[in-house]
Parts: sequence; structure tokens; C-alpha cells
Amino acid sequence: MWIPRALVDELRSAAATFPVVVLVGPRQVGKTSLVERTFPDHSYLSLDVAAHAEMAETRPADFLAEHPPPLLLDEIQYAPAFFRHIKTAVDGRRSDKGLFILTGSQNFPLMKSVADSLAGRAAILPLLSLSADEWHRHVGDPTPEQWRDLLWRGSFPALWADPATAPNRDRWYQGYLATYLERDVRNLLHVGNLRDFERFLRACAARCGQTLNMSEIGRDVGISATTARQWISVLVASNQIVLLEPYYRSLGKRLAKSPKLYFTDTGLAAFLMGFQSPDTLWASPQAGALWETHVVNQWLRWRDWHHPAATLWYWRDQTGNEVDLLIELDQRLIAIECKRAERPDPRATRSIDRLTHFYGKEAITHAYVACTTQQPFDLAPGVTAISGWKVWPLG
Repeated sequence: MWIPRALVDELRSAAATFPVVVLVGPRQVGKTSLVERTFPDHSYLSLDVAAHAEMAETRPADFLAEHPPPLLLDEIQYAPAFFRHIKTAVDGRRSDKGLFILTGSQNFPLMKSVADSLAGRAAILPLLSLSADEWHRHVGDPTPEQWRDLLWRGSFPALWADPATAPNRDRWYQGYLATYLERDVRNLLHVGNLRDFERFLRACAARCGQTLNMSEIGRDVGISATTARQWISVLVASNQIVLLEPYYRSLGKRLAKSPKLYFTDTGLAAFLMGFQSPDTLWASPQAGALWETHVVNQWLRWRDWHHPAATLWYWRDQTGNEVDLLIELDQRLIAIECKRAERPDPRATRSIDRLTHFYGKEAITHAYVACTTQQPFDLAPGVTAISGWKVWPLG
């Protein structure tokens, strides 16, 4: 069963404006299904098939003669040399749009190829697993128990598309992890033994929602800080994690502090942490971090899919006061604090108060506490408690 995706209109708009559209995201988030449904008149070919990738790399003229645009090319990162031939093809048809729709699951090598060959010719759109809003529309009116199941199970479409044939959650993630290690990690790192990397991945999951300390995580896994930094870049490149940078009014200071680490899907993080059920997750000390991860992820999708000019940050002062999420949009700051409680204590606004005092009331246009309440309510002057399961209208 197909679950409609919120990115459809943006994809169509990009294809009407640019000759090349690049859809990037982790494995199994539905990139192929989305582009095939959105562009049914395009031919489809996967470069995950070695023979196709080899032909695109070594005989590009024959490849394009046999597979002319409009064309959907899946897993384009397996033929990096082909990008310059795409450039030649689109430059010969300057008035035509939507000639090539490309997908890929490895950001860094893919983005380098796009930057080198397709600058100004390609629109780049990120796709992650289902947003809570997409999931909500698919399942109907969820109960609190179903929302907690979403946090534990995660939002990969295969786990929700058809309840009658849904795969076992643990078996699905076991296979996903094995495929990810064998395909993406080997391709990006060229390592022989992946057991240390898997331990590293689990150590990262245990630090979800925490400030990233390369030396500490490297010491726990038994690798150097330099190797830890390299492996973090692989997780970012394959869209498994996102690093949320700290906000400071000075751009230099923004770059000088450590980011916070979040997985892009709470289900994978919960699986790596070893949770066997939604109830054990919800009752655990890690539930708060995964709740924060969920909230940040919803706004990440909102930014990527609808408001690419917005920027996301977190804020922390020297005494440890922290606001989990800052959204910077149209030179406005919106502050969001994440609390798993249904009725947060008014003291939950202390960090928001500190932020407001630090930058001035005029700098913070709205402030919210993202909690599990069913109905929004005023928690303190200028601060609204609101359900954090989905994004809400800002303002």
C-alpha cells in the first residue's frame, strides 16, 4: 500500500524548473517508489546493477543512446564519472526541464559530483523516512499507544505500508543494518572488518540527543578521535544521523562549539539501543532523548521539504542552560524545548527564559514546549505547551 509523501509537489516543481533533479536520502525511505509514481513517463534504470553502472561509466554515449532522457536513474553514486555526460546532455537541450531524475543514498560523494558537474543545473531535495504527519494521515486517528509505537518502530515506509503484511520490526532492522554496513559503509570507508563500526553505530545511538565528543566516543569503542570523526562523517554522508550545530549570534562562535547528534529515524536508534517494545522504551531513562530526537526530526523534515531557507540550531550557555531547538526563519528565532511529560512543569521554561534574557525579547518571536499534551495551553507568559508529535503552525 502506497503512503503519499509530502514532497511530491516540490519534486514536480523542481522538475519543471531544472533539467536535473537529485533526490537524496537513506536506503529504504521510498526514493525509488516516489520518483516512479511522480514521473510515470520517465524510463527507469538502476545503477545498483553493476552492468548498468559499468556501461554508464565506460560507454556513456552508448548508455545515453540506449537510455535517452527523460530518465530516472537510481543510486547514481555508483557511476560518478557519468555526471559530466549528464551535463553535456542537458547543455545540449537548454530549454528542456526534468530530463534526469537522479536518486542516491550517499550524500558526500554524490554532492561532490553534483557540485563539480551540475552546478546551476540541478535541484537537490532530501527525503527521509515518513514524517509524523504523513504517518498520521496513513493510519487515521492514532491512540497514545500508537504514537509511542511510532517512536519505537520508526517511520520507514515498509514497516507501516500494509499492517497485514508488515515485517517483524527486529528482523527488518537486522537486515537493514546488515545491508547498510555491507553496501554504504564498505563503499565509503573501504574497510574489511565492520564489527568495530557496528559497535561505533550502537555507541552513537546511546548518545542520541547529546553533545558530540569525539574523544569520548572513540575511547569507548577503542578507536582514535580522528577515526571517530571520519566515521561520524560516514553516518552523515549516508543520512543516518544529523548534527545540530549550536547557535550563537557570531557565526564564528557557531563553528567553535560541538554539535548535538541525532539519528534521522528513532526506530533505528531504538533498535540499536536494544529496546524490545514501545513500553520498555517509554519507561526508560533514554525515552526523553528519543522524544527530543523525534521532535527535532519533524522540524528537520519541515525544513528540508518546505522551507529550505530555514536553519535549525540548539542553544546552550556557559552555565548549562539549554534550549533543544532554535528555528531561524526570516531573521526570526523560534525557541522549542522538548519535554516528554503531558503537563510539563512551569519550570520547563527556565532555559527559554534564559535565552530570552540573553538575546532580548525582540529576538525570540515565539517559544514553545513540545510535550505529549493533546491540546495546547499557555505554560508561561509568551510560552505555549503544544503536542510535539507533529509540527504545528509557527506564529
